[in-house]
Amino acid sequence: MPGRRALGRRFGWLWAAYAVSAYGTGLGFGAFPLIAILVLDSGPTQVAALSAAGLVVGAMVAVPLGPWVEFRRKRPVMVVMDLTRFAALMSVPAAYALGRLSYAQLLVVSVVVAAANIAFRAASGAYLKALVPPEDLLVANGRFEATTWTATVVGPPLGGVAIGMFGPVTTVVADAVSFLLSALGIRAIGGSEPHPARPARPARPARTGAPRLRAGDLLEGWRHILGHRVLRPLFFNTVLVNGLIMATQPLLAVLLLDRLGFTPWQYGLAFAAPCVGGLIGSRLTPRLVTRFGQHRVLFTAGVLRACWSIGLVFVQPGVPGIVLIIAVQLGLVTCCGVFNPVLSTYRLDHTDPDRVARTLTAWSVSSSATTAALTAVWGLLAALTGPRPAIAIAGLLMLATPLLLPRRDHTPPSPRDVADRVAHPATG
Repeated sequence: MPGRRALGRRFGWLWAAYAVSAYGTGLGFGAFPLIAILVLDSGPTQVAALSAAGLVVGAMVAVPLGPWVEFRRKRPVMVVMDLTRFAALMSVPAAYALGRLSYAQLLVVSVVVAAANIAFRAASGAYLKALVPPEDLLVANGRFEATTWTATVVGPPLGGVAIGMFGPVTTVVADAVSFLLSALGIRAIGGSEPHPARPARPARPARTGAPRLRAGDLLEGWRHILGHRVLRPLFFNTVLVNGLIMATQPLLAVLLLDRLGFTPWQYGLAFAAPCVGGLIGSRLTPRLVTRFGQHRVLFTAGVLRACWSIGLVFVQPGVPGIVLIIAVQLGLVTCCGVFNPVLSTYRLDHTDPDRVARTLTAWSVSSSATTAALTAVWGLLAALTGPRPAIAIAGLLMLATPLLLPRRDHTPPSPRDVADRVAHPATG
């Protein structure tokens, strides 16, 4: 079966590094807001600002990192980003132990980690494109997606138990150590990696020193996305969908925990259990693409994932409410589990190797900034209308997002498309 194809020892180390950091991130999920509340006595405004500022400022810091990553060997960049995240996160328990932890430090660490996350994803995407043959990219991305959802199911509940038993900074330590282990795994990949060549520039008078960063380098990722007939609508669709989903999460917490009386364990169960759907969807993706084609699966999953969020408006107290949330989230997460690896593969297939890092950086920066902006807007909207009407508005907007999906694939066949058609002429 496609999903069981062996991808080699080097991919195995890359996957192991990704898995250990994903589980560490799952364990540390929500740790900073908890520390801000329990240790620093921060109010709701400060907690919200901590999350939003980390996304926005981290995205701004990451903008020049795209060109910097593009023209360097990707494995050393990934190791540096892992070690940066390790050092930044370990500063939190160190300051806590010394009684010097402050809100400003949490803010700085969240910005550093957010920027390093974007740079790491850009480098790892470019490295994966060079490491794995085009026909195996979907299988590789499917395995990463399955790992993400598995970590999401297991990590937060275990993190909650660890915080209850050992204190609020415990999961931050676990998250930091996971990045150190990830760096060691990436070092273990081995093999040679050629130094990327910078495209030739017009002739200029000779100067000493390293080449300077050009404004065009900063914008090249967005230029490629917005100039591509299929990536452009996919970009707007995914940025808006992800932003709307994340913007409603704080409102759902208020609605369920405050207005409807859900207990914390019920709230955690309602959102952790459906993540199994992401694992199932990501495992089914290679077979679906083999049978129906990449673009058809991408479009269908993109349409279906927009249909679920409106159901959260009808949640009620008690067991019926829990069942409804699990059903809605299961449908949404399963569709995302299919959509995400196909999108990641499609994006790599249709991006030249010398602009992958800048394209992925531009995508991540835009997504983070949009999520922060929509979260702030929906917070104000909920203050005016209440959480349930605000969630309803987001659900209605989600129903319109399929209009941004490309109805047809206008781009030339990628190497993966050609390989699929050769292997499966009847479905090609």
